[in-house]
Amino acid sequence: MRILITGGAGFIGSHLADRYLSDGHEVIAMDNLSTGTTANIAHLAGHPRFQFIKHDVTQYIYLAGHLDMVLHLASLPSPVDYLHYPIQTLKVGALGTHNTLGLALAKQARFLLASTSEVYGDPLVHPQPESYWGNVNPIGPRGVYDESKRFAEAITMAYHRYHGVDTRIVRIFNTYGPRMRLDDGRVVPNFINQALRGEPLTVYDGGTHTRSFCYVDDLVEGIVRLMAADTHEPVNLGNPSEFTILEFAQKVLEATGSSSEIMFLEPTDERTKDDPKVRCPDITRARTLLSWEPAVSLEAGLLRTAAYFKQKAVSEA
Repeated sequence: MRILITGGAGFIGSHLADRYLSDGHEVIAMDNLSTGTTANIAHLAGHPRFQFIKHDVTQYIYLAGHLDMVLHLASLPSPVDYLHYPIQTLKVGALGTHNTLGLALAKQARFLLASTSEVYGDPLVHPQPESYWGNVNPIGPRGVYDESKRFAEAITMAYHRYHGVDTRIVRIFNTYGPRMRLDDGRVVPNFINQALRGEPLTVYDGGTHTRSFCYVDDLVEGIVRLMAADTHEPVNLGNPSEFTILEFAQKVLEATGSSSEIMFLEPTDERTKDDPKVRCPDITRARTLLSWEPAVSLEAGLLRTAAYFKQKAVSEA
């Protein structure tokens, strides 16, 4: 197959490129490099079935030749990014999704929208099944990301219903692993960086908020299975094992062998406003439709991720 991955130089996109190439397909990675980096795909330079195109998907997309799949992962998913670039976040969710759907329609290609657990907002239902409509503040600082993804889901379903595009929607829960940005700003890189530098791990609100953490290889396997499945409804992909942030901080200390202390702080900025108090996927649909569930333990995943961060910090020093 010939496959386009937008956000293909990003954390998850580059791992998907690796997987589809290893499966024998041709991959085109498209990225404007606002948050992605060519370092994530440098090992693919010269690969006969790989092509990189620098392009902003909020602009019209032209590609010659046929396409079998369009996987739309272009996004600004970190609070650090979408709070600094709120308009761009909205544009990639709206215009970017519109343009990639239009391309899929023109090429008669199967389409995947990489959505997010953030469509559930600060949930009143726990764990979150796909049937839950969410509890989102549309005018809060996080609304630019949450609502861009909710709109993206709506337009994806509209293209499926009214244009017959063969669509898939994956709601991605917290995912981590090698190729995450060191300055990503989310809890995994924050804690690992602090632990490796011997700095205190900064925990807010007593560390009682919960998250679940899915290793990137597990997520990629789920996406590949979803693209091969016959379903158009959203599917949660994430790890249903739930940890408090305090428990997670302790896991990071164990994985890194760090002697850092844990420092408890009160929220002080926009990044923590409307921050979900709980987050955990109900993956019944993924288990039933895809025969999928995570295989990599948090302990094993953190060891691999910490090793990557340590190597990256040394190479950039």
